[in-house]
Amino acid sequence: MIQVYGIKNCDTMKKAFKWLEESDIPYEFHDYKKGALNETLLDQWINTLGWEALANKRGTTWRKLSEEEKNSMSDALAKKVLLESPSIIKRPLIVKEENIILGFKAEEYQKIFS
Repeated sequence: MIQVYGIKNCDTMKKAFKWLEESDIPYEFHDYKKGALNETLLDQWINTLGWEALANKRGTTWRKLSEEEKNSMSDALAKKVLLESPSIIKRPLIVKEENIILGFKAEEYQKIFS
């Protein structure tokens, strides 16, 4: 079963949930707002994708960071920021076997899940 991480009320998450349900793809949802993110998971994601791929630099949470934080971002600082403010992580984040899929695009999901 695939694992879906994110925030339940996010519009992009809702699109992904709808697509998965209409495609009869079972999933288990993990809500960042309810403690689904932990240091071990985040380490795996950073090691696999890099913090740059995980961070949504177009979102309001990123824009609220100081210029100093943005300009000096490293794996260690990114880990701290992502753990403290998981809403900065691109959504949804889907784990399917050994693959991690970020975001929602119906055409990509069709290829990945068919």
